[in-house]
Amino acid sequence: MQTKQPSVTVLMPAYNAGNYIAEAIASVLKQSFTDFELLIVNDGSTDNTLKIINSFSDPRIIVIHQENKGIVSALNNGLQHARAAYIARFDADDICYPDRLKIQYNFITAHPEYHIIGSAADYIDAEGNYIFTQHPGAHLYEEIQDLHPSVCPFIHPCVFYRKDAIVNNGGYNEHAYTFEDHFLWATILKKEKACNLSQPLIRYRLNPESITIDEKWRTRRFREIKYTALQSLQITAGDERELRQIVADQNLPKIKEGAYYALCGKKFLVNNFQPRKARHHMLRAISSHPLRLDNYLLYTISYLPEKLIRWLDKFTLRGA
Repeated sequence: MQTKQPSVTVLMPAYNAGNYIAEAIASVLKQSFTDFELLIVNDGSTDNTLKIINSFSDPRIIVIHQENKGIVSALNNGLQHARAAYIARFDADDICYPDRLKIQYNFITAHPEYHIIGSAADYIDAEGNYIFTQHPGAHLYEEIQDLHPSVCPFIHPCVFYRKDAIVNNGGYNEHAYTFEDHFLWATILKKEKACNLSQPLIRYRLNPESITIDEKWRTRRFREIKYTALQSLQITAGDERELRQIVADQNLPKIKEGAYYALCGKKFLVNNFQPRKARHHMLRAISSHPLRLDNYLLYTISYLPEKLIRWLDKFTLRGA
C-alpha cells in the first residue's frame, strides 16, 4: 500500500476496455516522470478489464470499483479518491507518450498562474494506425477565451489540471451527458487560466465501441440542447434524460460503426491524404449506414487531386 503522497494522479475511468487497457496502463508505467499514482476507476466492467488490470503488479496502480454509472460518476469518484494535487486525465483506450507527465508537470509548476494544461494529440484508429494530428482550436489563454462556445478548448484525455480547481467548481456535471468536459471548461475558464501545448502528448484512439461518435451523426435536438447549455451554462435533469434517450436510440452497432468509419475516412482524406485508405473506410461507412448521402460524397471526392480536396474542405467539407 502506498503511503507517500504522489505529485500526480493519473485518472483513468475504465468500462469494458479489455481490448486496449493493457497498452494504456503500460504507457503510463513507462513515463519518464515516476512520482505518480495511476488511479483506475473500474466502472462495473463485465469483460476482462479487471483481470488485465490485476495482471500488473506495480504498486503505483490503485483500483477503485463502482457499479456501472458512467464516466461522469467515475471521474467524480476518482477525484474524491485522488491523493495528488495535480490530475492527469487519461482514457483506457489511449496511449501516453513517455514524457507526457514530465512535460505537463514541469510546465504547470513553473507557471503557477495556470490551472489547466492541454495539448495536441495523435489520433489513431482501432488497430493503432496513425490517422492525423489533432491540434486544439486555441493555445494561448486569450485565444481560448475567444473561442466560440461550441468549440471545445481541450482534448479531454490530454488535460492536466490542478485538482482543487476542478473540485472547487463542482467537478463534472452529470447532466451534461457526453459533453461533461466541455461544460466544465465553459464554466471554469471564466475563473481559471489555461493553455494548450502545441506538441502531441498522447495517442488518442478512435474506435467504434466508444460512446462518443462524430457529432454530425447526432440529432438536431441533441445539438440544440448541448449548445444552449454551453451558452447559458445551465443544464437540467430533464435535459439529461432527453440526451440519454437520443444516445440510447443511436447506440446501435451499425450507427457507431458507420460514424467511426466515416470519421476515419474523412481524416485519411483531408488531414492525412491517403485516398485509398479513405475509400476503404468510406465503403465500410456506406455499408454500415447506406442512407447517409455525405458518405457517398466523400467517397466520390476522394478521386480528386489533393489540392482540390483541400480547397473544398475549406468551404464545403467541414460540415460533411
